[in-house]
Amino acid sequence: MGRSDTPHIPETMQAIGFAAPGGPGVLERGTVDTPAPGDHDVLIRVAYAGVNRPDCAQRAGLYPPPPGASPILGLEVAGQVVGIGAEVPAEMLGQRVAALTPGGGYAEYCTAPWQHCLPVPDGMELITAAALPETLFTVWHNVFERGYARDGERLLVHGGTSGIGTMAIMLAKAFGLEVIVTCGDEEKCAAARSIGADLAINYREADFVEAVRAHTGGAGVNIVLDMVSGDYVPRNLQCLAEDGRHVTIAVLGGAKAELFMPMVMMRRLTLTGSTLRPRSDAFKAALADEIAINAWPLFTNGELAPVMDQTFALADAAAAHARMEAGEHIGKIMLEVAGD
Repeated sequence: MGRSDTPHIPETMQAIGFAAPGGPGVLERGTVDTPAPGDHDVLIRVAYAGVNRPDCAQRAGLYPPPPGASPILGLEVAGQVVGIGAEVPAEMLGQRVAALTPGGGYAEYCTAPWQHCLPVPDGMELITAAALPETLFTVWHNVFERGYARDGERLLVHGGTSGIGTMAIMLAKAFGLEVIVTCGDEEKCAAARSIGADLAINYREADFVEAVRAHTGGAGVNIVLDMVSGDYVPRNLQCLAEDGRHVTIAVLGGAKAELFMPMVMMRRLTLTGSTLRPRSDAFKAALADEIAINAWPLFTNGELAPVMDQTFALADAAAAHARMEAGEHIGKIMLEVAGD
């Protein structure tokens, strides 16, 4: 049996749902039961929730939630812990936290495993905290753990002004990497440079393979963080230096790629990738612990801050999804639920 804080927790809450998969217009606000925390969960009164590409994929029917996860969209939130499960440390009650959630963020209340929460200090705005977990967990794992990034190396990131892209630029620069990004227009290239990218390539006007080759004097990059896949993969491999690592985290440009395997062998390339949501609670807890030590302090002390795009009311989640799918955003799109 869980324990709850003094604020009254209603039996029902407002949440965003959809009756059938489709475009952004299928999203609508409705009344659902307020979730109860499991033994290892906290119940968070949501102040803000982040909007991410997987949310759009789930709404379109392409990314079902893992078994046991809430069917409600939303993979990251920040707010106050107002209820805790039987196995959760009592001091979690009342804390302000940011959380990586398996789902359920587009709602007034959301549960999350307590070990997937990061503390939000008093001087940090909750909207800032809510904009971090999904991209921070994803970039940390894929660039630094799977990609073995080391200071002095070069990183190529596609979609440089996306939530993932802006996080990758900031974190990589903070840890001493040189960062090259691709973007779809000059405004986005300028934004990426202002965040810290050493080179921003307008892929509509230049061949990024040639641009990388020219910038690096033919040496190439050590890591590619790829969200496109498809026909980008063989081009990405041409950008890699010997012993380079290619890390795929999405397949926005197609699920299949044709590779010239002798190049992989001769240059000792590594191809890897991951999806975060289906991973075990224990894996995400270990990842949260590593982030809490190595990366979270950069944001709580104000050294780094997420790049913010627009904030929409919870009821306007459809407009938030439409903006994300239009591809015009620079940085994070957020939903305001209770606010600070």
